[in-house]
Amino acid sequence: MTVVHIVLFKFRADVSDSHKEEFVTELRKLKHLPCVMSSRLVVGGPSITDPIERSQGFQYALLSHHKDRQALAEYQASDEHHRVTSKYLWPFKEDVIRFDFEVDGDADSEILPTQSMMGI
Repeated sequence: MTVVHIVLFKFRADVSDSHKEEFVTELRKLKHLPCVMSSRLVVGGPSITDPIERSQGFQYALLSHHKDRQALAEYQASDEHHRVTSKYLWPFKEDVIRFDFEVDGDADSEILPTQSMMGI
């Protein structure tokens, strides 16, 4: 079963916009890891939720797909993931929420289309 990995990020108020942009740029590079299924990793933000209060202060989000729980564990343990989180996230975060869940093969394509499904 495919594992969907969702993370919401809230930075401290003193963190610059340029730092947040660099964080997003570095996160996007993780899509090329072999443990990310078909490069299915997207990062978005800042939040455009209206009213903004519904975002509860979370500014950015990551959504990625992994073949199984082992692939997600490999992603979390990778040197690249460690570099991005230790340099750009942990020293600057106010809060982080992580939520992972499994979907069967049929539901998988409904969540985030692959590049081939989008004609890319």
